[in-house]
Amino acid sequence: MQGLDQDRHALLPAPSGRPALNGAIKPWEAVRGRQVIDLAQPMRRGMPQSPNHPPFRMALERRHGDMTRPDGGSAANELIVTGGHVGTHVDALSHVSQDGLLHGGRPAGPLQSHLGFSDLGIDTFPPYLGRAVVLDVARAHGVDVLPAGYAITPEDLDRAAAGLTLAPGEVILIGTGWSRRWSEHDAFIGVRGGTPGPDEAAASWLAAHRPAAVGAETIAFEHIPAGRGHAVLPAHRVLLVEHGVHIIETMNLDPLLATGAREILLVLNPLPLVGATGAPVRPLAVLA
Repeated sequence: MQGLDQDRHALLPAPSGRPALNGAIKPWEAVRGRQVIDLAQPMRRGMPQSPNHPPFRMALERRHGDMTRPDGGSAANELIVTGGHVGTHVDALSHVSQDGLLHGGRPAGPLQSHLGFSDLGIDTFPPYLGRAVVLDVARAHGVDVLPAGYAITPEDLDRAAAGLTLAPGEVILIGTGWSRRWSEHDAFIGVRGGTPGPDEAAASWLAAHRPAAVGAETIAFEHIPAGRGHAVLPAHRVLLVEHGVHIIETMNLDPLLATGAREILLVLNPLPLVGATGAPVRPLAVLA
């Protein structure tokens, strides 16, 4: 997996097959004036999330006036409690095992303790700055939002990727339009109808392109059939365990899909929570 043998603090540009910036052009000059789109959902109590994870909670621990300094100054601060897989977040390779084995055939037991994972935690994910392609499957079908419980197939991905080059080490984002239903709590979670996402074969299609990460708008990334819940998650097995591909979930792709952009500069940097199986992230898309 890209970056596991490198300094986790190194900022790794993805190979895009394009010429490097001329030495006379500063990186900040190259992006000056470009539109930047926030791809994270806002984090607040009661937001849609997987029932398998601890919920997000925030409360003011200290309010203005609880303590006042001699000069009249005061400060407020909060206490935040959250699971690592709540809101827009990145799954670490330690998140899923198959028959007791993590990515690379490593037994999960020796790596885990009450302190987390000694390896394959989200802190081993290097900050990502590079190209991402946007496969808008909903647009390919001529709709704003895919139906609940729709299984995305390799044929769907081929159709959405027509005319694009997918290079190894980059990021693939899948548009379903589902973030447009963020305000519909139960429907967004897929309590009754399920949620759209890649089926097992589509996950293998994605893995075959050897991306650094894949991302989508739902809380579980993959296809959730109506009435099945998270009983089995084959795409997680294919991507995380078998191929070492990180997964970004609960992305707010609505404003990006509205632009019609099919490739972007993506900034992806989850919180470096040592030993954690996932962490919140605020992805940023820079338009060409």
